[in-house]
Parts: sequence; C-alpha cells; structure tokens
Amino acid sequence: MDGGDLFSLDGKTALVTGAARGLGREIALGLARYGASLVLADAAYPEETSKLVEQAGTRCLAVRTDISEEKQVKNLAEAAAAEYGHVDILVNNAGVSQLSYTATEDLPVDEWDRILGINLRGTFLACKHIGKSMINGGGGSIVNIASTAAITGVPRAPAYCASKSGVVLLTKTLALEWARHNIRVNAIAPHYLETDLTKGLRGSEKVHEALIRQIPLGRFGKTSEIFGAVLYLASNASSYTTGVIIPVDGGYLAQ
Repeated sequence: MDGGDLFSLDGKTALVTGAARGLGREIALGLARYGASLVLADAAYPEETSKLVEQAGTRCLAVRTDISEEKQVKNLAEAAAAEYGHVDILVNNAGVSQLSYTATEDLPVDEWDRILGINLRGTFLACKHIGKSMINGGGGSIVNIASTAAITGVPRAPAYCASKSGVVLLTKTLALEWARHNIRVNAIAPHYLETDLTKGLRGSEKVHEALIRQIPLGRFGKTSEIFGAVLYLASNASSYTTGVIIPVDGGYLAQ
C-alpha cells in the first residue's frame, strides 16, 4: 500500500455532526474529496453543505438532528444504516460555546445544561448509536472534536471546559472499551479558530490581540487546518492509533 492509498476513503461512509456550516462543513467537504460518501447531521438542515458535497460528485444524505435528543440520534443512525448499510467514520463535530463569559457563580443552570447537552451528551449519544452500527459492521473510526479548553482551564467558561474535558475522557474510555471491536476512538483539540463561534472575540481588537499573544504561531487557526488531523484519524494512515488527543493549536499547549 503506497502513501496515497493510506489516506483514501473510497468506499467508506462518514457521518459528520454539526455539518451545516463552519468546521463541520469543512470536514464534510474534505472527507468527500478523499472519496467518502456522507451523512450530514445538524440541528439546522444542512442544505448548503449537502449541495456542495453533491457537486463534488459524492453521495450524500442530510438529516436534521438535535444530537442532544436520543430519539433523534437513534433515527439518524437508522437512516444512515438504511441508506448505506454501515457507517465507517463518525466525526462528532457539533458543539456550542457559552453565550457569555460570566462568573461561574452567576452562570444560569439552563446555560450549563444547554452546553453539556450538546457538547457532551450529544457526543455520547452519537457514539452510542453509531458505535452499535460499527460494532455490528466490523469496526470503524470515531473522531471527536474536543478543545484545548479540555486540557487548560479558561476563566468564566466552566460549562464549555467541563463539556470538552468530558469528551476527552469519553474518547479514552471508548478507545479502551471498543478496541476489541476494531473501533478506533480519537479526538482533536483545536485552539481558537476563525469561525462564527469566535466572531465576537475577533471583533474586539483588544481581546483579539491579547489572545493572539498567547499563541506561538501568532494567529487564530483556519477551519481548513483542522482537516488534516481529521483525515489522518479517519483513514488507514492511523490504523494503530487509538485513545489519543491531538492538539491543533498553533503551539498553545507547548508553553
């Protein structure tokens, strides 16, 4: 097998959550370029991403899904199985940040529940129901999108940090539990990216400059710069890799 074949996704089916825009769209289109058929899931119907994937000449199924609701995630898994028979790759990308960076003692419980519900509960539910399909189908690769905030604390962001640190330990636990089923489970920990979620941070020159000073490469990352790590973990190039967390962070965690 030559180097090019290691990264080929021909004949594989990939399911991407949070696929309607931003990083999720970038990941979906990247996986399509490398040959995968796609299942797109998002709370907002991912119509535009679906059109772009199909324009790339790849099969695509789009399913509107609130991943914090188990019934909807189960329906998603059943729809994917009916369309393709088996999901080979799951990318748990769907996630939200806090609406405001408030003192922890003032954080509303509803806001805590909203963030944990999507970022952690949603990742668990997708792993649970797509994982069953992978177990029955002989294996697969799960890539969870965590964050550097799972590894280092961020003041006034307790819900986000807790949710993403939960994703990290869920990743490691499933890697141990499902290795016997030939399912690899890994995660990526991006730092700040140029997405809608960081628009407010980038809109304040003072805040933006303060954050940039903490990043050795001196800038926020681009969504396209996350895809290389996703492709590695999704493909046969990482066939002996499971239970790892790969930072893609401009050197932030090296300090």
